[in-house]
Amino acid sequence: MNTYTNLFISVLIIAIFSGCSSNKRRSNVSQGTGLEINSARGGFQYETNFKGQEAGPGLVFVPGGTFVKGRVQDDVMRDWNNAPVRVQVRSFYIDETEVTNLMYNEYLDWLDRVYKEEGGVYRSVYTAALPDTMVWRSPLGFNEDMVNNYLRHPSFQDYPVVGVTWQQASNYAKWRTERVNERLLEREGYINKGVSLQIDSIAPGSEFNTQTYLRAPDQSYGGNVADVAGRNAQPRSRDADSTALNFVKREKGLLLPEYRLPTESEWEYAALGLSELREYNSYRGKKKYPWSGASTRSDKRKNEGDQLANFKQGKGDYSGVAGWSSDNADITAPVRAYPPNSFGLYGMAGNVAEWVADVYRPIVDNNVSDMSYYRGNLYTKPAIGEDGKTVLIDDILLDTMANNKLYVKSLPGEVKFTELNEQDTQLRTNFNKSYNTDYLDGDEQSNPAGENEAMYKFAVDDNGNQITDQDNVKSLISDQTRVVKGGSWKDRAYYLDPAQRRYLPEFMAADFIGFRCAMSYLGESKLKKRPRD
Repeated sequence: MNTYTNLFISVLIIAIFSGCSSNKRRSNVSQGTGLEINSARGGFQYETNFKGQEAGPGLVFVPGGTFVKGRVQDDVMRDWNNAPVRVQVRSFYIDETEVTNLMYNEYLDWLDRVYKEEGGVYRSVYTAALPDTMVWRSPLGFNEDMVNNYLRHPSFQDYPVVGVTWQQASNYAKWRTERVNERLLEREGYINKGVSLQIDSIAPGSEFNTQTYLRAPDQSYGGNVADVAGRNAQPRSRDADSTALNFVKREKGLLLPEYRLPTESEWEYAALGLSELREYNSYRGKKKYPWSGASTRSDKRKNEGDQLANFKQGKGDYSGVAGWSSDNADITAPVRAYPPNSFGLYGMAGNVAEWVADVYRPIVDNNVSDMSYYRGNLYTKPAIGEDGKTVLIDDILLDTMANNKLYVKSLPGEVKFTELNEQDTQLRTNFNKSYNTDYLDGDEQSNPAGENEAMYKFAVDDNGNQITDQDNVKSLISDQTRVVKGGSWKDRAYYLDPAQRRYLPEFMAADFIGFRCAMSYLGESKLKKRPRD
């Protein structure tokens, strides 16, 4: 090598080491004060080496972007409830498949062992979570085998759970959040190994809750957190008399955001899988289905002619003729029976339609929000007692729906949240009330002069109970009506278009509606690769 080459290599090596040293200094020294961060001698402690949010079990990363939400083909139903509008969706995670019978039975087993055996009102927590297996019944159809076996029998363990209400799906997502975060605390040594599996020893009110752990950690596990504290939770103070446990704080980034139902925008964006149409920085063309092309059959040589989804092909035709043309499913099918879309998601067309988080309105106002559009916001804050501490709920809160089904709204040991008051919303430019589900939903046009009533609410009696008398119900659409997305085994191909939307009250269920969970992604839009256990 000549002199110039040696000089270049030397400068490059110095620059690399200088860069590493500079990065190290930036992560350990405050750019604001110059003080040392994470010093063993004390001072400010923070997770400066955070490697990105970990993917929760069962989740697939969906990179955010812009897309045209709504109708992309002819509106043959003439309902105009999905006019096209361009919106932005932030990156998020979503389940690879619909929640299966096996996954939901794990949830029921946990509730059975923790609540059912307690008897009394606690038993209602278990019964309120049971899917309605009678959704399979038809006055002129023989479906009793499905009523008795579909949920529990191992033959259907990998099939999507159905007969689940929106409320039940939401409560499943909450339960899943607690189990996953408790497992993470076990893995990192903040809780003793095996605590999450000791289901039979859990008493109602002493189960793990993420919000309680973050906001009132000393009250976790019913105030018995010291009994399950792992090695990394033990006191680290030099003071031998110190008994303060070392809890994981939000700043560490270990605990995951909540599992939840996806918003309508997230679900539709994930279902479309637009990456197949991407060219440079734009999309070329439109998509009718989660796969490319305008046909419901595969055009690939290895499986040419196979149906790409499970749907009703015609009157009295739920699977096609037995043999080559059959889609091999007359009702639902295993969740991975058909190919995934370009995001790696299964069942985004056909099999079962799915609950999403949004409250249904026939018109989406595209002039209000084109970023992460969602209708259903209720802004709350944790309740703080006179002693300045976070208030926990000390009893089960149940609600009875219009169809006499029970809804578990909260459980003992959870953080109590309250709606924002006038002081919280005073002089804000972005919102002025806590409850925003009915925000700009057409009330001015629907209310006669002099009446102060919302259009999309069930009628209630003097005690605030819902009136089921149809003469007093103003509309099938209410603040308790949720959006249903996607086609199902009972639907024609028209509903396989991810833009299509339907609705059903959140306390009702059907044999063609299931769900999957989603989770927000915190940080920059692209996924940071990190190892998983």
